[in-house]
Amino acid sequence: MRSRLAHVATRRLRGERGSVSVEAAFAVCALVAVLAMAVGGISMAAAQMRCIDAAREAARLVARGEQVRATEAARQVAPGDARVSVQIVGDEVTVEVSSEPVGGLLSALTVRAEAAAILEPGVGDDAP
Repeated sequence: MRSRLAHVATRRLRGERGSVSVEAAFAVCALVAVLAMAVGGISMAAAQMRCIDAAREAARLVARGEQVRATEAARQVAPGDARVSVQIVGDEVTVEVSSEPVGGLLSALTVRAEAAAILEPGVGDDAP
């Protein structure tokens, strides 16, 4: 006959069957979640840098008097769904570029960049 201790040990092992599979499934889920967050973060950082570059380039071109070309250039440099806003107040130019990174999957998050420049002499004058 088996001892009582061996019987209890066997019951415990039977009761823990499958626990390794469940723990492995949780580990894989956690790994996938961390990987998704890392990819999302890298995508946001890349979109932020593209918005910064687009805003800077557009502000520089508007300051030189090339507003149509500035908007086109900003749309080429910025992420695909970016919104470009150009404001001229007096001799000051402000360009804002914003985008929703990760293809809109994280719609609550928006990256935004703003650049400013001063119009070059003769660009904003109404005189001929």
